[in-house]
Amino acid sequence: MSRMAVFAFSVAPLGAGESVADSVAAAVRIVRESGLPTRTTAMFTEIEGDWDEVMPVIQRATEAVGAGGHRVSLVIKADIRPGYTGQLDAKVARVEERLADDGGAGHA
Repeated sequence: MSRMAVFAFSVAPLGAGESVADSVAAAVRIVRESGLPTRTTAMFTEIEGDWDEVMPVIQRATEAVGAGGHRVSLVIKADIRPGYTGQLDAKVARVEERLADDGGAGHA
C-alpha cells in the first residue's frame, strides 16, 4: 500500500549569519525540481508524495543546505494518510470552505 503523506519541513544552516536565503533557496530548488506537489511559505516547505519519494528529496535539500560545512537544523512534520492524494490543496480548501460557510467567523 502507498504511504502517501503531506510533509512540512524547515531546513536552515546554523551559524551562517543573519540571512539564510541563499541556502534555503538551494533547498527549495531541489524540492521544486522533484516534480512532486509542493508549496513554500515563510516558515516551511510542504511536499506531497509517497514516503519513499519524499524522504530522499528532503535529504538532498538538507545536504544542499549543509554543503558549506554548516551545522544544519531540520524540522519535519508529516500527515501520513494512505490512499489519499491531492491533500496539499484539499486540506486548505476544506478549511476555506468552512470559513466561507460561516462568513469567515470560524475558529482555527
